[in-house]
Amino acid sequence: MAEPLPRSRYDLDRAELADLLADQPRYRVAQVWDGLYARGLEPSAMTDLPRALRSRLDEVAPPALTAATERRTDDGDTVKTLWALHDGALIESVLMHYRDRTTVCVSTQAGCAMACGFCATGQAGFRRQLSAGEIVEQVVRARREAAATGRRLSNVVFMGMGEPLANYDRLWVAIRRLHDDVGLSARHLTVSTVGIVSGIRRMAAEPEPVNLAVSLHAADDELRDRLVPINRRHPLGELVDACREYLTAKNRRLSFEWALIDGVNDRDLDAERLAALVRPLRAHVNLIPLNPTPGYPTVGTPPARVAAFRARLETLGVNATVRRNRGNDIDAACGQLAARPTAVGFGPTRTATRAD
Repeated sequence: MAEPLPRSRYDLDRAELADLLADQPRYRVAQVWDGLYARGLEPSAMTDLPRALRSRLDEVAPPALTAATERRTDDGDTVKTLWALHDGALIESVLMHYRDRTTVCVSTQAGCAMACGFCATGQAGFRRQLSAGEIVEQVVRARREAAATGRRLSNVVFMGMGEPLANYDRLWVAIRRLHDDVGLSARHLTVSTVGIVSGIRRMAAEPEPVNLAVSLHAADDELRDRLVPINRRHPLGELVDACREYLTAKNRRLSFEWALIDGVNDRDLDAERLAALVRPLRAHVNLIPLNPTPGYPTVGTPPARVAAFRARLETLGVNATVRRNRGNDIDAACGQLAARPTAVGFGPTRTATRAD
């Protein structure tokens, strides 16, 4: 039996928080809840609470995350944080500032069991599920970091370490907290999956209209079996059926992620198969030149071929964009999160000296 996770401040539900504050006036529960979620404050910063209560909350409802290291790109627009958890597990989240928005990419598992060979997290293997509080706290801390530079966190993508739909119950508790209590629109929350069909069908039945992104990478079963091993359990026919159900239920545009690997899935035939698969779903395709990882020798598709692949898709009636790599120089781009405390070429690192 797995060891139960500790109850951090963002793992407590309102009833549990009320139990902790049973000796306080009843309005204190709403004050603390609002401080944690709507305002995103550490208890020590909740100046509307008595000093003794602030100290007590810090002790009995500790944070789940301890910042171990932080790395920034030269322009400061991408920040990757390595978080240490209570049991020594390590996860990473990435904060990205764009001209018109600020997005945080968060982890849902420590490691990943999906074993996609071109992904650094998949190469590292699986350690454990994250609790709902560990997921939520990544977002709250990112929002605080963004606010410190005069920006507002607007988008959350569950595209960090792990397969979100393999941790479904905790993921959805986190989504509801982010929507109901932090105040983020469900339309600004995106769940990425390699194709957990049962999870996609559960999402279709949820009331929150979050966005669905599917990491596809191949449009025929033979190739996808090699690139994305879960395809052997949920082949493309089943995956497409589940995506169609989600589209019908939510009427939200689907996105398919396609990591372009030189000589592997960037041929004209691949583009034609992809177009045939996504066109009936009216889906958008995000093309991502493969980012380098130590455990995968094949390189990403060269820029000229990326442009040609996109052009071929558009000729075939598919809306496609090439995703700009963010944080490649600090191993913060898609597929590069591995939560290594030290690594060759780790680069300039600012070690965190405070918990907030």
